[in-house]
Amino acid sequence: MNSTVLAAQQLHTIGTPWLWAATIAGVLILLALDFIVTRKPHEVSMREAVGWTVFYLALPFAFFGLIWAGYGSTPATEFITGYVLEKSLSVDNLFVFMLLLAAFAVPAALAQRVLLFGIVGALVLRGIFIAIGAAALASLNWAFLLFGIILLLTALKLIRDAIGGDDQEVDISKMRTVRLMRRLMPVTDDYRGTKMTVREAGRRALTPLALVVTAVMATDLVFAIDSVPAVYGVTGDPYLVFATNAFALLGLRALYFVLQSVLSRLVHLAYGLAVILGFIGVKLVLHWAHEIWDGVPQIPTPASLVVIVVVLAVVTVTSLLATRTKDDEDTTAADSATH
Repeated sequence: MNSTVLAAQQLHTIGTPWLWAATIAGVLILLALDFIVTRKPHEVSMREAVGWTVFYLALPFAFFGLIWAGYGSTPATEFITGYVLEKSLSVDNLFVFMLLLAAFAVPAALAQRVLLFGIVGALVLRGIFIAIGAAALASLNWAFLLFGIILLLTALKLIRDAIGGDDQEVDISKMRTVRLMRRLMPVTDDYRGTKMTVREAGRRALTPLALVVTAVMATDLVFAIDSVPAVYGVTGDPYLVFATNAFALLGLRALYFVLQSVLSRLVHLAYGLAVILGFIGVKLVLHWAHEIWDGVPQIPTPASLVVIVVVLAVVTVTSLLATRTKDDEDTTAADSATH
């Protein structure tokens, strides 16, 4: 049996046409609901954010139960592992979104509308990458090796950036998307509610909201390149890959406001994500090698879930301890200065 057939067998799927249709319809309904909620600009209270976050966290676990009951433990375990992986990567998305919102001085009342557009863009881009990934894995066995190398390189970049202490501010004047849009159309000096374009001085002009939405969607493209290969390292089912991405992204709008005050304290998150992506990269490389040499071991999905959860727990605890220690030192220094 040749390697192409072996690769195709890995793309088993529980996604019947009806299940695909029902899932996509559910995602569209939830997005429509989010657009209705954000139709009137307002600052999001912690109570509102927590309520929506609990709702969007409950959905994937309910879906996990349905998959387990209908299709067994294997696809259910693959789904929940992929979901935890994608959710952890989406927190990194939120950190970048936070930097962009600050750089563009987005009013608090418009923040959730910007995030929602970013989520829609991420869903569309990841849907495209999922389809491309499925086609590649079905016809090219070495695609597993390629995806593994991409994740290993990404892991190294995360570590290098974390050690190097990259500047945590965004200079919007240097962003290519912003410079391009400014050349194409004039841009107003201030925000005009939820409008992205307005008529001013007899011609159509963009608002800053259009610029920040475009910038957010541009970052979505970068994250999709890493995210989709990562989840294909957990499951070869394109339907489950889509489901994990959809469930991980849908709740980001509310989760942003819940985590906004602590995102800057997750100082070790990059190291944790580097370990996770590196681990999944090795898993993909071993899978590719196993298809050529039967003696090469493979990493089971339950083991992947344990590694992801443990790494996230460790970096969260170490981050909070590190920042608390720094806060205590700053407080002590301030007290000493006053005396």
